[in-house]
Amino acid sequence: MPRLTADSPFIHPDCEIKDATFGAYTEVGRGSRIAHSQLGDYSYCDRYADIANTTVGKFSNIAAYVRIGATDHPMEKASLHHFHYRAGDYFDGAADDDAWFAHRRSRRVTLGHDTWLGNGAQVRPEVTIGHGAVVAGGAIVTKDVAPYMIVAGIPAVPLRARFSAGIADRMMALAWWDWPHDALHRALDDFRTLSAEAFLERYE
Repeated sequence: MPRLTADSPFIHPDCEIKDATFGAYTEVGRGSRIAHSQLGDYSYCDRYADIANTTVGKFSNIAAYVRIGATDHPMEKASLHHFHYRAGDYFDGAADDDAWFAHRRSRRVTLGHDTWLGNGAQVRPEVTIGHGAVVAGGAIVTKDVAPYMIVAGIPAVPLRARFSAGIADRMMALAWWDWPHDALHRALDDFRTLSAEAFLERYE
């Protein structure tokens, strides 16, 4: 794989990208679809991720086959089918329902910094995943997830906190994800070898 760069994302083959922006050192796995979304610095998604209407923080780890911000069908109307809002695909002279598409795009997901979404996880619209949180593979997240919480299941429920509340608060205050690239490089050995508490003691 080519080395990641600050200048442009590394987008693998067969991806669909629409109205998306990418920070430094980002990567999009093969066959992924990114629409109306932003990926923050150092974030990546693995193969066949589907991300819509989402703001992804920095250093997010999105596994293969994850779906974030799945679009809705209009359950309160006479038909669920998209023939009435994608009418231009079906009827000569008919216009698409731009208001419906704008409504979909307004229901945004927010994915915090240093998060991890496991293989096949799903995150529903209007959900916020806090910094440092982990979503287990196959989970379906329908409610907000607190920072540094691990959730699993259908629907996803909290399993346990990654760190104690004190460590989590200190980690959020440290906000290492905002460090410049060279500072991350200098701290690389400490990221590799120190516990979270020891890391905080060194860098707070």
